[in-house]
Amino acid sequence: MDFSTVTIGYWILTVLIGALCAYFGYRYGKGKNTSVDNSGNLVLFEKEIAKLQTDLDACKARLSSQIEPPVESVVPVVALVSFDATTAKAVMGKTVKEDDLKIIEGIGPKIEEMFRNAGISTWKSLSETAVAQCQEILREGGSRFKVHDPASWPMQAKMCFEGKWVELARWQDEHDHGKL
Repeated sequence: MDFSTVTIGYWILTVLIGALCAYFGYRYGKGKNTSVDNSGNLVLFEKEIAKLQTDLDACKARLSSQIEPPVESVVPVVALVSFDATTAKAVMGKTVKEDDLKIIEGIGPKIEEMFRNAGISTWKSLSETAVAQCQEILREGGSRFKVHDPASWPMQAKMCFEGKWVELARWQDEHDHGKL
């Protein structure tokens, strides 16, 4: 560029464009930098934190003050559940023997025998058995037991053990062959 041809107008125009850019840049930046007063939200959050801390302290106090019940107090609760053959017969429409695993949808005489041989001979013990363990017992019985789905058996056994015959009958009516 040849500086001999640069005129005073060129310098004025350059300074004017620079000044305008600085002005608009300042205005644009100032508009983006507006501060928001969040002190009201801060007060609300501090109150919420205080309330939650109070709740947490109360929960911790309740938890630390609880005394573990002795084992003897748990055992009688289980003993309170007694088998009522009359109610079971009325609801299920057939005679039901206590701890008869065949009342559970999907369990027949052979599967009941397999479970009894595996040490699962009561509704209570079946209700506490994991589905994976039920599947393992069926797998050990051979390929003819592959079609059985034991996913609902512990749940049905728990209903039997707890004497919830109406719920069991309703569940068995609603589900096809005991499948969930």
